[in-house]
Amino acid sequence: MPHHLDRIAEDLVKAKLENYWPGFELVAYALYDKSNVYLFNHPKFSNNPPCTYHILKWDVQFTADTIIMYEEYPTAIVNMDCYEEYEDLYSLLVHELFHGYQYIKEEKRFPDEMMGITYPLSKENVELRNQERTNLYRALLENNLIKKKQYLNAFICLREKRAGKIEEYQTYEKLIETIEGPAWYVELRAYSEKSPLDYHSVLKKYAQQLINKYESTSSIRRSCYSSGLFMCLLLEELSPGWMESFFDKGDTLYDLLKQQSCDYMEYSMADVEISPETEEVINFAKEKRIKAFEEFNKKAGIHLYIEGEITAVSFDPMNIIPLEDRLLHKSFIKVRMNNQDFLIQQQVIAHVDDGIRKINKIHLILENEPIENIDSLTINGVGEIKGRYKKQENILHVLI
Repeated sequence: MPHHLDRIAEDLVKAKLENYWPGFELVAYALYDKSNVYLFNHPKFSNNPPCTYHILKWDVQFTADTIIMYEEYPTAIVNMDCYEEYEDLYSLLVHELFHGYQYIKEEKRFPDEMMGITYPLSKENVELRNQERTNLYRALLENNLIKKKQYLNAFICLREKRAGKIEEYQTYEKLIETIEGPAWYVELRAYSEKSPLDYHSVLKKYAQQLINKYESTSSIRRSCYSSGLFMCLLLEELSPGWMESFFDKGDTLYDLLKQQSCDYMEYSMADVEISPETEEVINFAKEKRIKAFEEFNKKAGIHLYIEGEITAVSFDPMNIIPLEDRLLHKSFIKVRMNNQDFLIQQQVIAHVDDGIRKINKIHLILENEPIENIDSLTINGVGEIKGRYKKQENILHVLI
């Protein structure tokens, strides 16, 4: 993948970014693998032509695909090892760069991530939510303007109908849509530009998370990316130029789209008919969560339990599975124990108290035996955990 580095630099120029979104400014960005980090456009590092990037040794700051503050400057990072095709790598980097642009524009419409973890799977909400997503999809694909408005009105009507019961959680949805929808919008534009697929096929690819009822119910946070994307695409049709003032307002994408419809009707939550498919969808979502925890617990290796006062410092909210008082962090978690930060780059179950960050126990599975010291364990890839420990067969308990 390093052979794509020069091509990336050639493609990520201001003129091209502004084709995706007006005023789109380029922050620093880094592509990395297990060994090296290739850093571009960072004000604290100079690149001597013809080289367009600065090479660093990989360290723990470069984890996942996200935006970080590297040397006090917003930096989009993407793991090159995760993408085989150039269009996937390029479009994902554009997505993360847009989050950097949001930082520059002082975006403040961020959600409370706790709402996503505790999002209720009530039958009425799931039924209406999936109906509204279908209407949003149809609104974009419909060419007849009158029918397009009808689908849009149905979408708004359904969303308003479920607002009374889950107001805080719907606010969470709208904020995720507003933050991630535009990032997915520029990602789609970039992907479509580089992909051999025609635009209709690209749109169909990105629509799957919108119309797949099973996946959209299982992954609430990620499902808001696609609804936000389709709102952006509809606004592009119905309100040309809407992006110009997007960062000057406090409106969510839904607020802006709702302004395009004046004749929707408001309904109460009563008399919602639950379809058999909705029952199946909810059972699927619950069973999927249970299965993820069961598969984790069945993994071979040394099961390490660390108990005590633990704080979650950072994590990937898109890759967390909740189940009762436990959270399965699928990609990574950085925790603070004994006034020291530890990055754990593997699946971890966190037992939580009153929120996401306050943890009383973590459970991870080690491939290699830790080094046993008098008052600590040294874990490969994590560090030295100080505390009293006891061992029984392939289970270790540490009390910090």
